Amino acid sequence: MEPKKVIILGAAGRDFHNFNVVFRDRKEYDVVAFTAAQIPGIVGRRYPASLAGKLYPEGIPIFAEEDLPQLIYRFHADVCVFSYSDVSYESVMHRAAVANAAGADFAFLGTRETMLASSVPIIAVTAVRTGAGKSQTTRKIATILKEKGKRVIVVRHPMPYGVLEDEAVERFATYEDLELHKVTIEEREEYEPHIERGVVVYAGIDYEKILRAAEREADVIIWDGGNNDTPFYKPKLHIVLLDPLRPGDELTYYPGETNLRMADVAIVNKVDSATPENVELVKAHALEANPNVEIVEAASPITIVDPEPIRNRKVLVVEDGPTVTHGGMPYGAATIAAKRMGALEILDPRPFAVGSIKTTFKKYAHLQNVLPAMGYGEKQVRELEQTINAATCDVVVSGTPVDLRRIVKANKPIVRVRYELDEIGRPNLEDVLREWEFL
Repeated sequence: MEPKKVIILGAAGRDFHNFNVVFRDRKEYDVVAFTAAQIPGIVGRRYPASLAGKLYPEGIPIFAEEDLPQLIYRFHADVCVFSYSDVSYESVMHRAAVANAAGADFAFLGTRETMLASSVPIIAVTAVRTGAGKSQTTRKIATILKEKGKRVIVVRHPMPYGVLEDEAVERFATYEDLELHKVTIEEREEYEPHIERGVVVYAGIDYEKILRAAEREADVIIWDGGNNDTPFYKPKLHIVLLDPLRPGDELTYYPGETNLRMADVAIVNKVDSATPENVELVKAHALEANPNVEIVEAASPITIVDPEPIRNRKVLVVEDGPTVTHGGMPYGAATIAAKRMGALEILDPRPFAVGSIKTTFKKYAHLQNVLPAMGYGEKQVRELEQTINAATCDVVVSGTPVDLRRIVKANKPIVRVRYELDEIGRPNLEDVLREWEFL
C-alpha cells in the first residue's frame, strides 16, 4: 500500500513537533513538505535529516504557504495537516478550502497523539490568544514554587529560527547561553525574565528529548506555551489565560478554544484595563465552554523605575512583537505606560521604518503608533536598530520583556516597562497550586 502523502502547514514550531511525534519513522506516511507562515526566514530551508529520521535522508523542504495549491498538485498530496496557532476560525477554513479545492483532505491532530507523558508533574500555562499574559503567569508560578523549595524547570514552546540542526535541545541558565545559541529577540523576551530569577529554561525542536533532560533536574515542570497553542506535554494542572480586551476571541481562534475547554483553571487577566462588561462576558464564555473551570481574576500592573524621562517628551513606543502583529493588539504595555506617565507625543514610527520592519507595517496595517520588536535574525535586529535611531523622538519606551539595551545600540535613552501578574481576590495562584497538591 502506498504511503499517504502529507503536507504539514506550520510556522517553525508546532509543525515540527507534530511531525516528530506522529509522522517520523512511520512508513505509512510520506511527509513531502512543510509550509511556513507568520515567521520570516523559514521559507526555502529544509527540516534537516538529522531531525527528520531515517525515512528522510535529504530532509524535508519548507515552502511558502501561499504555494499550497501548487504543492498539492506537484507532490500529489493526500492530506494537509494544519499545525500552527493563533489563527481565526475564518482564516483556518479559508486554508481548508484551498486544500480541498486542490483535491487534498484537510486535518487537525488531537491532543491524545501530540501531548507527551512525563514522570514529573507538569503545569501547563496556555492562552486563548497570544499576548494574554502567559509569560507573567509562568513567572509567578515559578516564583511561588521556588520559594517553597521546589526545583522548577520551564520548558518553552519552540522558537527554532536559527540553524535547525543545532537546536534539537537547548538549555538556558545564563545570559551567556543566550549568546551561545544566538537567540532572536522573540526568544530573549521569553528566556531573559526566567534567567533573571534563576530559573532554567529548555526549548528547541525535539520535545521528547527536551522533556527527558528536564525531568532529570526538576520537581515540577512548567510548560510555558506559545501563542494560543495547546501543550506538548500532558499536564497535571492546565491553566489558560483569557483576555477581556479581546472579548469573543476565546471562542473564535484556533486552537485557543481547545485550551479553554481542556483547562482546569481560567485566569481572566487585565481586569484593571478592560471594561466590567467585557470581563463578565469573557467569564460567561469560559463557563459556557467549560462549566467546571475554576476562574481567577488578575491584572498585569505596569511599573517603570523612573518615569521622569517620559514626562512631556516625544516618545517612540516599542511593543512585544507577536502580541501586536499576528496577535492583533494595536498597543501594549509601553503605550499604556507612555500615556500614564505624561508623554507629550507618541511618535508614528512608520516613516522611519527600513527593510523588513517596513514590510511588517505593510502586512499588519492596524499598527500605527507602535513599533513591534521584530528581531528574527541579525539582519532584522539591525533594521530594528536603524528604525529606532532614525526616529525623531526624545526617548524610547520599551514594553517588550527583553532588555533592548542589550541588543541594539540606540542613540537615545530606552526606558523599560515591566509588568507582572497580580491576582485579585481569591482564589489566587497559591491557592490553586495548593489545591492541586503542588505545595
